[in-house]
Amino acid sequence: MAEQGFDIIVIGSGPGGYVTAIRASQLGLRTAVVERDYLGGICLNWGCIPTKALLRSSEVFNYLEHADSFGLSAGKVGFDPGAVVKRSRSVAKRLSDGVSFLMKKNNVAVIWGEAAIDAPGRLTVKPSKTEAPKGALGAGSYQAKHIIIATGARPRVLPGIEPDKKLVWTYFEAMVPDRIPKSLLVIGSGAIGIEFASFFRTLGSEVTVVEVLPQILPVEDAEIAALARKAFEKQGMKIKTGAKVTKLDKGANGVTAVIDDGKGTETVTAERVISAVGVVGNVEGLGLDKLGVKTERGVILADGLGRTSVPGIYAIGDVAGPPMLAHKASHEGVVCVEAIKGLYPHPLDKRMVPGCTYCQPQVASVGLTESAAKEKGYEIKVGRFPFVGNGKAIALGEDQGLVKTVFDAKTGQLLGAHMVGAEVTELIQGFVIAMQLESTEEDLMHAVFPHPTLSEMMHESVLAAYGRALHI
Repeated sequence: MAEQGFDIIVIGSGPGGYVTAIRASQLGLRTAVVERDYLGGICLNWGCIPTKALLRSSEVFNYLEHADSFGLSAGKVGFDPGAVVKRSRSVAKRLSDGVSFLMKKNNVAVIWGEAAIDAPGRLTVKPSKTEAPKGALGAGSYQAKHIIIATGARPRVLPGIEPDKKLVWTYFEAMVPDRIPKSLLVIGSGAIGIEFASFFRTLGSEVTVVEVLPQILPVEDAEIAALARKAFEKQGMKIKTGAKVTKLDKGANGVTAVIDDGKGTETVTAERVISAVGVVGNVEGLGLDKLGVKTERGVILADGLGRTSVPGIYAIGDVAGPPMLAHKASHEGVVCVEAIKGLYPHPLDKRMVPGCTYCQPQVASVGLTESAAKEKGYEIKVGRFPFVGNGKAIALGEDQGLVKTVFDAKTGQLLGAHMVGAEVTELIQGFVIAMQLESTEEDLMHAVFPHPTLSEMMHESVLAAYGRALHI
């Protein structure tokens, strides 16, 4: 076919890639996106969205099991694993179809296949193994003044713990189980590991979590992580920190793991294992080495505007390094194309990127932890407000949790906010906006929060940092 030209070609259609393409088209740039597997990428199809659908099913099941605590009777409560998975997959398909609609609406060409960059401004697309959506362009040679790499990441594989899709799972297999295993070993306690541990534990699995670092949810504030751990253990989850799995022995329908905590070893037998030890960027097959695009530890090095070491080639999202979060990818993409257009956007400040874990209870945070703030030399004030002091939380039957804020004692700058409890993934944006607007403690204390709401705890936490809390 004849070589086709664009202003921008985005490689990858995940939440970084497709949002980047939409914004580029809005700016009047002729845009195409290359995809080899699924529109919407891993997030919409095998990550963020379908996992939340699974977790919602387990959450509703948990409420039904405890209906009597709300004065209700639900009768015999059960679940159908197949139906739970089917709902999750239908949610994913609905959003993937939505991305297809957005591409058409915004006049973004979809090129179906696997891309390799031949030189700055030129790439070749090979045929994909998956069926192309209607109207997509096919394999061939393409030109673009600017090429943006948004190829995402995949599960990290550790030697000796290689997934086999039967007994040892990644998140791909964990999302479509044919049944709920009676016992489960989760290796890794980041967001992915803890979310699956929470889902399967709620539906009855005996769950053991192994984390090599001293605390679960390692990127979170230590106090928040400790409260989350207490809640998980109260639910019956077994958690081993400062430990690593050194060996897996597979049987016919189960796995025996050898766990070393530095003091000795023990064995844990489980029907299934989930390996959730992080992800690595999809940098292979793009032709980066021959082009001189610099990479480090499995990700592409890029500046705050997405520019790599080679002019005309950019990288955003997971493939450009942590934090490996969908919303970070989307924002990076918008910044990248706005810079290309000459709009002078602010480079992404990674301190302002919130993190959310959708377990029960939920965990959410933004900015510096208490320990990180101290390490950076700040004199700090810390505010805490427990869920048990909030009327809405008590009315919801969700009175366990904490909202914590960290301020610079000298300037009143909000340095970080950390939460564990019901719906905190929806609350955290308030503190994100406050930090973005450079709000001080005085601004937040003077703001009027509605009653009765969970958000009142955000206000009380700020007041508590300055000795003015009203309800504790």
